[in-house]
Amino acid sequence: MKRIYSIIVVSLLLASLGIYNYIDGRKSETMLSNGGVSLEDFKPKAGQLSPAQELPDFNEQMISFGSAQPKLQLINFWASWCGPCELEAPDLQKIHEKYSNSLVLYGVNATKDDRERQARQFVEDQGFTFDILFDREGDITNLYKVGTFPTSFLVDRDGVIRERINGVITLEQWERIIEQYM
Repeated sequence: MKRIYSIIVVSLLLASLGIYNYIDGRKSETMLSNGGVSLEDFKPKAGQLSPAQELPDFNEQMISFGSAQPKLQLINFWASWCGPCELEAPDLQKIHEKYSNSLVLYGVNATKDDRERQARQFVEDQGFTFDILFDREGDITNLYKVGTFPTSFLVDRDGVIRERINGVITLEQWERIIEQYM
């Protein structure tokens, strides 16, 4: 009986070690594929590196965002049912038009919490001409720890989050923030 017990204990220890090594290896792979940013340790706040991400756009083309890029990035999480999102929509379009030479605006629809058909209609009704991305699984929305809509992140050219904005701010406030990092 002691022998069976010993075999079970040793087997459990070896299995635990194997699982730990697998998880540790996956974490290293994740860090390498995201420019050294561990997705487990990612805290979406000013000063943190933003991990490279990819989502499908309005035409199902995969768009990369979040990491170092030649322009500033404004990543805006929204939903079609969100009243404040509708309120800020005209300002986002104005920001895109005014700063398109130095800033890329990504509108990330929280599709898991929305209806894609309604989101597409919202985009058409608003006349958006910036990139609209669909987070159908909710992974990116969860990664950025978005709990309210709209939530926006300003990411600099080095891929560092410079601002996190929860809720709606005025166009003038947006302009001051953006121009500070240009």
